[in-house]
Amino acid sequence: MKCCRNISIYLLLSILLGCSFQSVAQEQKAPSQFWQHVRFGGGIGLSFGNGFFSGTLAPSAIYQFDERWAMGLGLNGTYNKQKDTYSSTILGGNVITLYNVIPEIQLSAEFEELNVNRSYDSRLGLEDDNYWYPALFLGAGFRTNNITVGIRYDVLYDETDSIYANAWMPFFRVYF
Repeated sequence: MKCCRNISIYLLLSILLGCSFQSVAQEQKAPSQFWQHVRFGGGIGLSFGNGFFSGTLAPSAIYQFDERWAMGLGLNGTYNKQKDTYSSTILGGNVITLYNVIPEIQLSAEFEELNVNRSYDSRLGLEDDNYWYPALFLGAGFRTNNITVGIRYDVLYDETDSIYANAWMPFFRVYF
């Protein structure tokens, strides 16, 4: 009786172990579908002239749910310096949603939150700034393959605090 009990325990353990190895093997064979829908992009900016320098690095990634919808996240880092006037560091992130009405027309909504840190030259007598600035962009663009060119509007634009010169901005978006 004891022998039968041991055999049935070994048999049960063998079946469970065999099933777990089979499920692990199947998981390893099937590649994750998630990464096949992720597209990467972003922006790089460089501007300089007459004592001014500005550099931006803004990587982003989107998840393509289907041919029409995508949603993603991005980071933004910018450094500006105007000689004898100010320097600023701007860091933040964004969430973007893209909708292709037809393959060639893309609508977008993008919420951006940036921390602005400005230091003024002491000779100017201005106080340094450190604040958060939100922006909500609604945009439309013409799309061909992985490139979209268009215009967007910041509905939360505040002329006093915005790092942008205008609420209307052209954009050039690429995702691979």
